[in-house]
Amino acid sequence: MMTEISLNVLDVANNSIRAGADLIEISVQVHRELDILKIKIADDGCGMTAEQLQSVEDPFFTTRTTRKIGLGVPFFKMAALSTGGSFDIVSTVGKGTDVTAVFQLSHIDRMPLGDMNSTIHTLITLNTQIDFVYTYEFDGNQFILDTREFREILNDVPLNSPEVSSYIKAYLEENQRETDGGYQV
Repeated sequence: MMTEISLNVLDVANNSIRAGADLIEISVQVHRELDILKIKIADDGCGMTAEQLQSVEDPFFTTRTTRKIGLGVPFFKMAALSTGGSFDIVSTVGKGTDVTAVFQLSHIDRMPLGDMNSTIHTLITLNTQIDFVYTYEFDGNQFILDTREFREILNDVPLNSPEVSSYIKAYLEENQRETDGGYQV
Protein backbone atom coordinates (compact mmCIF):
# COMPACT_ATOMS: atom_id res chain seq x y z
CA MET A 1 0.00 0.00 0.00
CA MET A 2 1.15 3.53 -0.67
CA THR A 3 1.93 5.74 2.30
CA GLU A 4 0.33 8.96 1.02
CA ILE A 5 -2.74 9.72 -1.04
CA SER A 6 -0.66 11.97 -3.31
CA LEU A 7 1.23 8.88 -4.49
CA ASN A 8 -2.09 7.26 -5.47
CA VAL A 9 -2.92 10.40 -7.43
CA LEU A 10 0.45 10.22 -9.17
CA ASP A 11 -0.17 6.59 -10.10
CA VAL A 12 -3.67 7.21 -11.49
CA ALA A 13 -2.47 10.32 -13.38
CA ASN A 14 0.29 8.21 -14.93
CA ASN A 15 -2.44 5.81 -16.12
CA SER A 16 -4.09 8.84 -17.76
CA ILE A 17 -0.81 9.75 -19.44
CA ARG A 18 -0.40 6.20 -20.79
CA ALA A 19 -4.00 6.43 -22.04
CA GLY A 20 -2.99 9.30 -24.31
CA ALA A 21 -4.72 12.11 -22.42
CA ASP A 22 -4.23 15.68 -23.65
CA LEU A 23 -5.93 17.10 -20.54
CA ILE A 24 -5.84 15.75 -16.99
CA GLU A 25 -7.92 17.42 -14.29
CA ILE A 26 -7.07 16.72 -10.67
CA SER A 27 -9.10 18.07 -7.79
CA VAL A 28 -8.64 17.83 -4.05
CA GLN A 29 -11.58 18.91 -1.91
CA VAL A 30 -11.39 19.11 1.87
CA HIS A 31 -14.63 19.74 3.75
CA ARG A 32 -14.00 19.58 7.49
CA GLU A 33 -17.63 20.17 8.44
CA LEU A 34 -18.71 17.22 6.25
CA ASP A 35 -15.65 15.23 7.38
CA ILE A 36 -14.63 14.32 3.83
CA LEU A 37 -11.60 14.45 1.60
CA LYS A 38 -12.53 13.96 -2.04
CA ILE A 39 -9.99 13.30 -4.78
CA LYS A 40 -10.94 13.27 -8.45
CA ILE A 41 -8.74 12.56 -11.46
CA ALA A 42 -10.42 13.01 -14.86
CA ASP A 43 -8.83 12.65 -18.28
CA ASP A 44 -9.69 12.80 -21.96
CA GLY A 45 -7.62 9.73 -22.81
CA CYS A 46 -8.65 6.64 -24.76
CA GLY A 47 -11.04 5.43 -22.05
CA MET A 48 -11.76 1.81 -21.17
CA THR A 49 -14.10 -0.84 -22.48
CA ALA A 50 -16.72 -2.29 -20.15
CA GLU A 51 -14.51 -5.38 -19.78
CA GLN A 52 -11.44 -3.31 -18.87
CA LEU A 53 -13.52 -1.22 -16.46
CA GLN A 54 -14.66 -4.38 -14.65
CA SER A 55 -11.07 -5.65 -14.47
CA VAL A 56 -9.27 -2.44 -13.50
CA GLU A 57 -9.84 -2.93 -9.77
CA ASP A 58 -8.33 -6.44 -9.95
CA PRO A 59 -4.67 -6.34 -8.84
CA PHE A 60 -3.84 -9.06 -11.35
CA PHE A 61 -5.01 -6.96 -14.31
CA THR A 62 -2.86 -4.41 -16.09
CA THR A 63 -2.56 -3.12 -19.62
CA ARG A 64 1.18 -2.66 -19.13
CA THR A 65 3.51 -5.09 -20.84
CA THR A 66 6.41 -4.46 -18.44
CA ARG A 67 4.73 -6.15 -15.48
CA LYS A 68 1.92 -8.57 -14.78
CA ILE A 69 0.05 -6.81 -11.97
CA GLY A 70 -1.48 -3.38 -11.48
CA LEU A 71 -1.82 -2.44 -7.83
CA GLY A 72 -2.39 1.32 -8.09
CA VAL A 73 -6.15 1.42 -8.56
CA PRO A 74 -6.90 -1.44 -6.13
CA PHE A 75 -4.75 0.23 -3.43
CA PHE A 76 -6.43 3.61 -4.03
CA LYS A 77 -9.87 1.98 -3.73
CA MET A 78 -8.89 0.07 -0.59
CA ALA A 79 -7.49 3.24 1.00
CA ALA A 80 -10.78 5.11 0.44
CA LEU A 81 -13.07 2.25 1.49
CA SER A 82 -11.05 1.54 4.64
CA THR A 83 -12.04 4.98 5.93
CA GLY A 84 -15.75 4.44 5.31
CA GLY A 85 -15.49 6.40 2.08
CA SER A 86 -16.28 5.47 -1.49
CA PHE A 87 -14.57 4.82 -4.80
CA ASP A 88 -15.88 5.12 -8.34
CA ILE A 89 -14.51 4.83 -11.87
CA VAL A 90 -16.47 5.93 -14.92
CA SER A 91 -14.98 5.50 -18.37
CA THR A 92 -16.07 5.80 -21.98
CA VAL A 93 -14.00 4.53 -24.89
CA GLY A 94 -12.70 7.48 -26.88
CA LYS A 95 -13.76 10.06 -24.27
CA GLY A 96 -11.76 9.36 -21.11
CA THR A 97 -11.91 8.19 -17.54
CA ASP A 98 -12.95 9.75 -14.21
CA VAL A 99 -11.70 8.28 -10.93
CA THR A 100 -13.20 9.57 -7.68
CA ALA A 101 -12.12 8.56 -4.19
CA VAL A 102 -13.85 9.90 -1.08
CA PHE A 103 -12.22 9.48 2.34
CA GLN A 104 -13.62 10.14 5.81
CA LEU A 105 -11.30 12.99 6.74
CA SER A 106 -11.03 12.21 10.47
CA HIS A 107 -10.84 8.40 10.14
CA ILE A 108 -7.89 6.91 11.98
CA ASP A 109 -6.99 4.74 8.96
CA ARG A 110 -6.91 7.62 6.47
CA MET A 111 -3.46 8.10 5.03
CA PRO A 112 -2.13 11.66 4.99
CA LEU A 113 -2.72 13.57 1.77
CA GLY A 114 1.02 13.96 1.36
CA ASP A 115 2.83 16.44 -0.83
CA MET A 116 0.27 17.18 -3.54
CA ASN A 117 2.24 20.22 -4.62
CA SER A 118 5.24 18.07 -5.52
CA THR A 119 2.97 15.54 -7.25
CA ILE A 120 1.35 18.22 -9.41
CA HIS A 121 4.67 19.94 -10.08
CA THR A 122 6.24 16.62 -11.15
CA LEU A 123 3.34 15.76 -13.45
CA ILE A 124 3.45 19.19 -15.13
CA THR A 125 7.21 19.44 -15.59
CA LEU A 126 7.72 15.85 -16.77
CA ASN A 127 4.76 15.86 -19.16
CA THR A 128 4.93 19.23 -20.87
CA GLN A 129 2.88 18.04 -23.85
CA ILE A 130 -0.16 17.50 -21.59
CA ASP A 131 -2.35 20.15 -20.03
CA PHE A 132 -3.24 19.90 -16.36
CA VAL A 133 -5.91 21.61 -14.32
CA TYR A 134 -5.37 21.32 -10.58
CA THR A 135 -8.06 22.51 -8.21
CA TYR A 136 -7.45 22.62 -4.47
CA GLU A 137 -10.48 23.40 -2.34
CA PHE A 138 -10.49 23.74 1.44
CA ASP A 139 -13.70 24.53 3.32
CA GLY A 140 -15.06 26.56 0.40
CA ASN A 141 -11.83 28.41 -0.44
CA GLN A 142 -10.06 27.31 -3.60
CA PHE A 143 -7.37 27.96 -6.13
CA ILE A 144 -6.90 26.58 -9.61
CA LEU A 145 -3.72 26.05 -11.58
CA ASP A 146 -4.41 25.62 -15.31
CA THR A 147 -1.38 25.00 -17.51
CA ARG A 148 -3.31 26.30 -20.52
CA GLU A 149 -3.28 29.75 -18.89
CA PHE A 150 0.45 29.45 -18.23
CA ARG A 151 1.08 28.47 -21.87
CA GLU A 152 -0.93 31.48 -23.09
CA ILE A 153 1.22 33.85 -21.05
CA LEU A 154 4.55 32.11 -21.69
CA ASN A 155 4.14 31.55 -25.44
CA ASP A 156 7.01 29.22 -26.38
CA VAL A 157 8.76 29.05 -23.00
CA PRO A 158 8.52 25.41 -21.85
CA LEU A 159 6.87 24.60 -18.53
CA ASN A 160 9.94 22.61 -17.50
CA SER A 161 12.42 25.46 -17.99
CA PRO A 162 14.14 26.10 -14.63
CA GLU A 163 12.54 29.52 -14.07
CA VAL A 164 9.02 28.38 -14.95
CA SER A 165 9.39 25.15 -12.99
CA SER A 166 10.46 27.11 -9.89
CA TYR A 167 7.57 29.52 -10.35
CA ILE A 168 5.03 26.67 -10.65
CA LYS A 169 6.34 25.08 -7.44
CA ALA A 170 6.18 28.40 -5.55
CA TYR A 171 2.72 29.15 -7.01
CA LEU A 172 1.37 25.82 -5.76
CA GLU A 173 2.84 26.22 -2.27
CA GLU A 174 1.79 29.84 -1.81
CA ASN A 175 -1.76 29.30 -3.03
CA GLN A 176 -2.22 26.20 -0.90
CA ARG A 177 -1.16 28.13 2.20
CA GLU A 178 -3.56 30.96 1.32
CA THR A 179 -6.38 28.46 0.74
CA ASP A 180 -6.00 26.24 3.82
CA GLY A 181 -4.02 28.42 6.23
CA GLY A 182 -1.37 25.71 6.63
CA TYR A 183 -3.78 22.97 7.76
CA GLN A 184 -2.18 19.51 7.45
CA VAL A 185 -4.59 17.25 5.58
